[in-house]
Amino acid sequence: MASPETLVPSVLDEYGAATAVVLCDYLGLRHPNRHLYGPVADYPRRGGRMLRPSLCIATARAFGAPLQRAVRSAAALELFHNAFLVHDDVEDESEQRRGRPTLHALHGVPLAVNVGDSLVFLALRALLDNRPLLGTLLTLRVVEEAERMARESVEGQAIELGWRRDNALAVTDAQYLEMVLKKTCWYTAIWPCRVGALIASQGLLDLERFVRFGFFLGAAFQIRDDLLNLEGDQRRYGKELSGDLWEGKRTLMLILLLARATDAERDRLRGFLAAPRAARREADVVWLRQCMEAYGCLRHARLVAHAFAGAAQHECRALFGNLPASRDKQFIERLPRWVLSRA
Repeated sequence: MASPETLVPSVLDEYGAATAVVLCDYLGLRHPNRHLYGPVADYPRRGGRMLRPSLCIATARAFGAPLQRAVRSAAALELFHNAFLVHDDVEDESEQRRGRPTLHALHGVPLAVNVGDSLVFLALRALLDNRPLLGTLLTLRVVEEAERMARESVEGQAIELGWRRDNALAVTDAQYLEMVLKKTCWYTAIWPCRVGALIASQGLLDLERFVRFGFFLGAAFQIRDDLLNLEGDQRRYGKELSGDLWEGKRTLMLILLLARATDAERDRLRGFLAAPRAARREADVVWLRQCMEAYGCLRHARLVAHAFAGAAQHECRALFGNLPASRDKQFIERLPRWVLSRA
């Protein structure tokens, strides 16, 4: 039996390639190219693991649908994902994405925002193009799921941006996880599973059953991503190391540090987090990272991520355990372990 180290990457490569073929229908060069459709194709063509579309396709296939019934919805999700990345990078003032300068760093904020908007509209076009294959009613159900996913995502983003705008210092773990449920879990895991199951069952499966699994898997994914931002390999990570500290993001590590720090340390933290990114100093970022290590914040986050991955495995057995054995079922079952091991 293949290990997660080989099975999961091979499925990601296969379904990612299938998704990329469909993406070509929406990323072709046309007028105006220089200031719109050329940049629109930039982030998608930089690569990526294709986790979200692969999970959508694998779920559909595990429940008995052929790949072709799910791949256009998977491509739409990848377009939504890249739209969110473009907008997130602007809002976070990020400098790197997938190993290269961010879109707004290359082209300016106005053009980048317009590109992000265009990716959303292309995603909607891809969903509507499902009609010849899925029929009008099922296509509408998929679009409704996309509306729910997008609404949850922007609400989660608003919560996170609000903490930074208001310099919130008393964010709790529960509030962080609510934000992660909305911002990360819905479009990373819940929507792919729900739409894959929706397509395969023609709407007969209870989609609410996938929320718990998607939450646990997505939370483990996000916490691991937060950890990689602090301790990942720059050559493989593709984003700015310690970027979350420069941006003042409220992660589990920062929440715990604020709870355990001395009064003097909290005062220094408050001043650092209140300052705009351009005014923050590298010495303070280094100090912040050292404090997190000293107070066990990274170890705490690793333990929480492992707990969520274990809960995801439990929910996975409840959802998929009675399905016939298949490569797609194995892929989904092994995703929680892969999430923890990804670099």
